[in-house]
Amino acid sequence: MNRFIKRDLRRHTRQTAAFVALFITLFSLSGCLYPRDQLKQNQVVPKEAVRNVQSAIDQYQAETGMLPIKNSTAETPKYEKFYVDFAKLGRTGYLTDIPTAAFENGGNFSFLVIDEETKPRVKLLDILAFQKINDIQGWVTTYVQTNSVLPKGEQMYPGFYQIDYKAMKKESPVIRSVFSGQTIQAVVDDNGVVYSDYGIDIMQFVQKSGKFDYDADFDLRTLLVDGSDFVPVKAPSYRLVNNEPQAVKQ
Repeated sequence: MNRFIKRDLRRHTRQTAAFVALFITLFSLSGCLYPRDQLKQNQVVPKEAVRNVQSAIDQYQAETGMLPIKNSTAETPKYEKFYVDFAKLGRTGYLTDIPTAAFENGGNFSFLVIDEETKPRVKLLDILAFQKINDIQGWVTTYVQTNSVLPKGEQMYPGFYQIDYKAMKKESPVIRSVFSGQTIQAVVDDNGVVYSDYGIDIMQFVQKSGKFDYDADFDLRTLLVDGSDFVPVKAPSYRLVNNEPQAVKQ
């Protein structure tokens, strides 16, 4: 097997291991008896919860000069970096209850803070999509370790490919976009790292903006984040190439 693929897979595994461990721990503590996606609190976009947490974050920062966020590393991806520390907000009295939409309270979303150094904003990460991508990553990693080749199909973007689930003897999971409600697919890069492909969603946001002259280095994921309460899950960067979104190496 190409040693560079092995190295990148190990690095990717380290980046996600901490979050997966937290996911398992919190799930076991939540005592959920029903599928998470069937709970009433997970059927509605938690806009009010976002506003309430944003208010608590703003007040906390104004009075302490800090942000109530959990630590991360330099290698943590941009849209997984700073999780809201609900325990800290609760201890200091800035937030009475953890939102029911929050993973920590049995919900389907992790609350994040982005733009932490300029104008901090609260956004949501879809846990269900996150876990499905992690599952696919595990399948791909195992397949590469066993067969020394990537389970890849048709090239979707330069260096990004459809995933050959048949080769892995797996069924393709249904991944639902929080931006459009559409089903999106996972893709794999040359290093064996799995991503969600939000190209269709991004194209819709580009068309809605009516603008096609973005700077060559402008990351189109920004359109998704600025135009919604959510962050893209495990998504590569995108640039506009020939008026269409194209995934690029980060």
